[in-house]
Amino acid sequence: MKQAALVRTRQTLFGLKVLERLARPHPPIVVAGGGEQRTLRLVARYADACNLFPTPEIPRKLEVLKGYCEAEGRDYAALEKTSMYTFDASGGDAAVEQAIASLHWLASMGIQTVYVGIVDPYRLRPLEIFAERVMPRVADL
Repeated sequence: MKQAALVRTRQTLFGLKVLERLARPHPPIVVAGGGEQRTLRLVARYADACNLFPTPEIPRKLEVLKGYCEAEGRDYAALEKTSMYTFDASGGDAAVEQAIASLHWLASMGIQTVYVGIVDPYRLRPLEIFAERVMPRVADL
């Protein structure tokens, strides 16, 4: 699902930019949530990726999803498994170590991509701390 861009622009006669879709037949669909009765069925039927809450229930949710994929005739391995994590740099070294441990933990449960939210991103330093101290230590997950 890694794509450089989902759309590109082209100039028109009057200088207006028109978006052209690059992803065919549609942009990737990510369904968030872990509801085992409805949401994971929708993932198996329609989605390109799922986004699960970062809880210890992830392995069970992925097993349920795998069953739904089999029932739908979908390739479970083709679905991208994602989650989220919030990084708060105000915790100093402990926050860095916690982020690294949490990202390893998510990867160990089958999560392939993590969407990271940075607390106080309007100051540059929290972003720099994450980029300099966390990312190099989880790059190979």
